[in-house]
Amino acid sequence: MTVGLTLTGCAGGKPAETADKGSADSGSITWWGWTPDAAPAEAYIKAFNKVYPNIKVTFKKLTIDGYDAAIRPALASSVGPDVFDVAPGAANGSVDIYGVNAVDLKPAVEKAVGADWQSKLAPIGVTSLMNGDKLAALSVGSVFSGTVWVNKDLFDKYQLTPPKTYDDWKKVCETFKANKVGCFVQGAAQTAFNEDTLQAITDNVAPGVWEKALKGEVPWTDPAIVKALTLWKKLFDDGIMQEGALGMQQYPDANNGFMSGKYAMVMMGTWYMQYSTIEGSTAAISGAGVADPKPFTQLPIPFPDIAGTGNVGALYGDADFGLAVNQKSKSIAAATTFATWLGTSAAGQQVVADILNDIPALTSAQPNWDTVKLVNPEVQKPALEKLISDAGKSTEPRLATVVADLQTAIGVASTTVAAGQATPEQAAATLQATASKIK
Repeated sequence: MTVGLTLTGCAGGKPAETADKGSADSGSITWWGWTPDAAPAEAYIKAFNKVYPNIKVTFKKLTIDGYDAAIRPALASSVGPDVFDVAPGAANGSVDIYGVNAVDLKPAVEKAVGADWQSKLAPIGVTSLMNGDKLAALSVGSVFSGTVWVNKDLFDKYQLTPPKTYDDWKKVCETFKANKVGCFVQGAAQTAFNEDTLQAITDNVAPGVWEKALKGEVPWTDPAIVKALTLWKKLFDDGIMQEGALGMQQYPDANNGFMSGKYAMVMMGTWYMQYSTIEGSTAAISGAGVADPKPFTQLPIPFPDIAGTGNVGALYGDADFGLAVNQKSKSIAAATTFATWLGTSAAGQQVVADILNDIPALTSAQPNWDTVKLVNPEVQKPALEKLISDAGKSTEPRLATVVADLQTAIGVASTTVAAGQATPEQAAATLQATASKIK
C-alpha cells in the first residue's frame, strides 16, 4: 500500500498512541461507515493485518440514508464504534456534527508522518475534515464528480458514440429506447446526487458560478443558475432522464440499473473507478442482482455540452470520507493505529490507490497499473489516468461548503422544477431566499 521511517516510510512502522486506552498494537475494534463497499473494506483490513496482525477490525456497512440515524445514538452511548466515517459538508456523517465525538488526530499524524505532514497529504482532505481546531478525521482519499459513466459494451453493440452535445444525447437515447435499453438513469429522489448534476450543468453554462453562489459572491438568481435549472427540466421533458426518476434513489436503484446493464449511462463520480476492475465490476454486478455476473467495460466521459458553450470537463470534489476515532472508545490506541495507517502510510494508501475507490490522500500514492486488473486495460487505463490527473488539478468543492439548510433547498429546487411544481426562476428565488436567511 522506505525503510527505518515511521508509517509513511515503512509498511511495518508503528504509530504512537494518542491516548492511554488500550494497546496500539493489539485488540479488537469496530468500524462503522456508509462507505466503502464490502470488497474495498476487506482489502483495506487485509492489508492492515499484514502489518498489524493482532488488531482485529470489523467493518459494519450502513446505508447512506440510514447512517445518521444509527451513528447519532451509537456515539452518545458507551458501546458505539471505535472508528466511524465522517464527511465534509452537511450530508450524511457531517464532520461538523459528529466531529465533536472524535479524538484530535493531529498529534498521532505528526508522530507518524513528521512535522511537515500537511505537505504530504492532499489539502482538501485536511481542511474539510477539521472540527474547529481539531483534526477530527483522516481522509482516506478524495472523490470528484462531474462525469457520466457509460457502458461501452452497450454503445458498441448498437454502434453508438458517447454523447458530447445535447442533440447527441437525445439521439443516443432514441436508439437505446428503440432497442428496449434504458439510456440514462438518475435517482432523483436522493437529492444530494441531483446537486452533482446541477453543478455540472451550471459549470457547462458558466464555469465557476455554482461555487461563487455557494460563497455568496453571486446570487442564486444568477442567469447561469436559472439556465441550469431550465436545462435540468429539459432532461426530464425530452426523456433523457428515465421515466419515474423522481421516485428512484441513486443508491441502490440507479446504481443497480446501470450495473445490471438495464441502462447505458449514469451520473457518478470518481468513486466509480473501482468498477473498472474485474473484481470490482463482478462484485457490483452481482450486488445488483445478476445471477451470472459478467464484467463489462465502463468508462467516464465529461458531462455532455448541453448548454452549447464548449465548457466541458469540470470536476468538483471533496474528501470522500474520513476515519474518526470515537472519544468513548475503549481501544483508542488501536483505533488510531488503524485510522493513521490507512490514511497516511505508504502501504495503506497504495491499497487505496490500487482499488480505485478514492484518489489517495497521500499525494505520492498512485495506482500500480501493473497489478490493477482492469476489465479492458487498453481502453480504460488512459481514461482513468486522465480522470485522476484532471481531478488532481481541480479546486472546486462539491459538498464541503454546502450547509444543511441550503442542501435541503437545492434538493427541493431540483425536484420541484423536474415535477413542474416550480419554474426555474421560482426555484432560484427560493434558493436565494434560503441563502439570505443563512447569512
